[in-house]
Amino acid sequence: MMELKKYQQDALADVSEFLTLCREMPSENAFAQMQPDTGYRKPSEELNIPYVCVRIPTGGGKTLLAAHSVSCAARDYLDTDFPVVLWLVPSNPIKAQTVSALNNSRHAYRQALDSAFKREVTVIAVENFTQLKPQDFGSTAVVVVSTLANFRIDDKNKDMRKIYNHNEYLEAHFARLPEAAHSGLEQIAEQDLSEQGLQPSSIGKTKCSFANLLAAYRPLVIVDEAHNARTPLTFDTLGRLKPSAILEFTATPNTDAKFGSNILYHVGAAALKAENMIKLPIYVQDHSSHNWEEIVDAAVMQRADLARKAQMEQEYIRPVVLFQAENKNGTVRVDVLRDYLIEKLNIAAGKIAVVTGSQRELDNIDLLSPQCPIEYVITVEALKEGWDCPFAYVFCSLQNVSSAKDAEQLLGRVLRMPYAKKRLVEDLNCAYAHLQSPRFGAAAAMLADKLVDMGFNHLEIAKMLKPDVNGSGGTVPDQNDLFGTGGKETSAQTVSIFELTGSPDVAALSQPQREKIRLTILKDGSTLLQVSGGIDEETCRLILKHTPGGKQRASAANQIKIHNEKVELAKSPAEKGETFPAIPQLCLVHQDELELFEADTLADIIGWNINDYPANITFNTEGDRFFKIDLDGETDKEVVYRTANQTLESNDGFLEITADDLVRWLAGKIEHPHTPLKQMLPFLRRIVDNLLSNPENSLGDLLHHKFALSRAISGLIDSYRNQAVKEGYRQTLFDDDSEWNACLSSEFCYSFHPENYAPVPPLYKGQYRFKKHFFNEIENLKADGEEFECAFYLDNLKEVKYWIRNPDKNKRGFWLPLSGVRGNRFFPDFICELHDGRLLVVEYKGDNLSTNDDSKEKAAIGRYWAAKSEGKCLFVMAVQQDEHGRSMQQQIQAVLKG
Repeated sequence: MMELKKYQQDALADVSEFLTLCREMPSENAFAQMQPDTGYRKPSEELNIPYVCVRIPTGGGKTLLAAHSVSCAARDYLDTDFPVVLWLVPSNPIKAQTVSALNNSRHAYRQALDSAFKREVTVIAVENFTQLKPQDFGSTAVVVVSTLANFRIDDKNKDMRKIYNHNEYLEAHFARLPEAAHSGLEQIAEQDLSEQGLQPSSIGKTKCSFANLLAAYRPLVIVDEAHNARTPLTFDTLGRLKPSAILEFTATPNTDAKFGSNILYHVGAAALKAENMIKLPIYVQDHSSHNWEEIVDAAVMQRADLARKAQMEQEYIRPVVLFQAENKNGTVRVDVLRDYLIEKLNIAAGKIAVVTGSQRELDNIDLLSPQCPIEYVITVEALKEGWDCPFAYVFCSLQNVSSAKDAEQLLGRVLRMPYAKKRLVEDLNCAYAHLQSPRFGAAAAMLADKLVDMGFNHLEIAKMLKPDVNGSGGTVPDQNDLFGTGGKETSAQTVSIFELTGSPDVAALSQPQREKIRLTILKDGSTLLQVSGGIDEETCRLILKHTPGGKQRASAANQIKIHNEKVELAKSPAEKGETFPAIPQLCLVHQDELELFEADTLADIIGWNINDYPANITFNTEGDRFFKIDLDGETDKEVVYRTANQTLESNDGFLEITADDLVRWLAGKIEHPHTPLKQMLPFLRRIVDNLLSNPENSLGDLLHHKFALSRAISGLIDSYRNQAVKEGYRQTLFDDDSEWNACLSSEFCYSFHPENYAPVPPLYKGQYRFKKHFFNEIENLKADGEEFECAFYLDNLKEVKYWIRNPDKNKRGFWLPLSGVRGNRFFPDFICELHDGRLLVVEYKGDNLSTNDDSKEKAAIGRYWAAKSEGKCLFVMAVQQDEHGRSMQQQIQAVLKG
């Protein structure tokens, strides 16, 4: 299965968190908790359901995220093993593409669903709803792909849509539903008798329509390209289907004050750039003064030039031109353009594909295959959405591109980067547009506006959208463009450019050196070689070999020398080969065995067993159903079952399920790696037996609320394990007669080196240049504020040799143990090496956080760790001003002096 990019993982994590919160509070409160500065818009007064938008710029993989979001919703909100999903797309061509991808076991979209639902997945286009069998619901994840237009009708025209009509085939589906599920569904009316051939006795009965069937199952609605679906009529239409939640995925959300989308997550260009997902900048050439044949010639020549340069890449790339012909009333129609390419430019007919409403010459063709001959695609409007060909480099529009909508589609078709990897030849990192428009200036302005809508900011646009004034499609690489260095210069970012004759054989260089090089091949056959970081001997010889002799070669040799000296000066201590001292971690000695001090270790030493604890859960059957867990003196917890979720099951299905089946299902759902199955099963059995011993509880009730029950049990196990860990933590650290001894040992140390200090954004971008930080980049440090002041003080403290901003994202960096099971590690802010060989660990806390329980525990474990080091390690929890009136600087000085 395709591994998700970091920003995609973050987007799904936000969706998961939001839906989890929606089980505990109204949707608007959940949204406000995650986006406190943004107002929440309900879809409509009638639709009081979770409704959020994930905004991903074009080329960022929106549809893949949508596929993964289905399992998030099923697990975190819908409370179902097999959800029912209505997947809305903007057009019939995209519907066909989506159905094909979701039914292809090798496609990433289908793999996401197969992995989540154990390959029990049913995908259909909406017009094929009669292919669904009653047993598909509840035993497979059902995904119905449709356009909104299939549902968007008013009451007068409702009979024009088969999905709203009574269908005898669906009667078996409705017979299987519990009686309560029929409540609120549309009933057969008198007007339906003649229109649909029904008998008078049918009046008042549930209409067996597909729309009604969806409404019975309260589908999760996925809206792909949501900007096409934001009107009051849209939500009136969706209201008939009684969705359980709506998740939008788009690059261009509606931002209307009344009907705009609730943007839960937004990723900008920087994240897509970091993942090499898109080609930038986009070079736009104006041909408004030329005839159409000259424009086509320019695009064809540019494709040929890119194809020649692509031969230098290790991976196969076949640049493709997308031609946008005029419609049937225009001059340069599809047939005219195709004939010109074949008869005048001598392009083989097999290299051209036409994609229009009536001609679908790309169907079932893999454009990325080396065996595929297609180099030119001619369309009119059919490639507006869903086009997925990273080999598309050149867009040539023979229409009057003057609208923002046209501009948006232009950009979207050529942005994706082949293999999501930056290319060696710089020209292949860019995209190209040839336009013929008497309103070219207006079109270019709209391109910039549309880039803002697509998720890019104004500063990035100035670097992304560039006029190709001479039609070369290749200029001197801009070190400050979107793929450039910008900001603080490091040794790796020290860049020089050399003008070489011919085409240097960079394939002979080492892989690390090739990764530092970018080539721009000019029209006269010369090459610009851009190198970042150090230049090794092989690259030096290559540069000099392709530099004319005499003064030019001597100048190049001098430039290489100066470049390498600049690289050396810019190197961080880590790059110069210096080492940062290993930091001893807290350990436990138990029965002469040395182990790292962790919460899980404590629980294992204590002999944790869940069956030593009572299986106390109660189930309230009145009103809102919930499970309550007894925490032995702590505040009881309630796990509420919200009736808005997708939990519909047939009554007859419960007849074959036993209490043992429920126990096995719970065991598969509850993940506690330190509670083995042989302990988990009897504990779960005791809980189920205790619940069923109450005559008010039936097995059917428990099965119907099994997801809420699994969450309650998981919380109960967490609570018991936390109690055990806290007791072990207290005994180990603070009981003098404890049988477990804590110590520091050279066997367990944390060592910083470049491989494990790969910084995670946000990175420090301030004006002050830190002199003593051990690495080039500094993770998660703002350019001002109290924490910056602490870092500034350490950087200028004479006792400090080097310091490191301890990374704390994704559980990286040096840590000390805390007592809880969840989040049981403490990552101090700063680690300092002193000139006298000691280590100083500094945790900075704002005054408002310095006295809470979390800070007290961190201060206690930090001082305990330092005390065990016999003076080799120091710890201080610094605040702006402590209880003695001392400043942050004075607190650090006091610890240094002992």
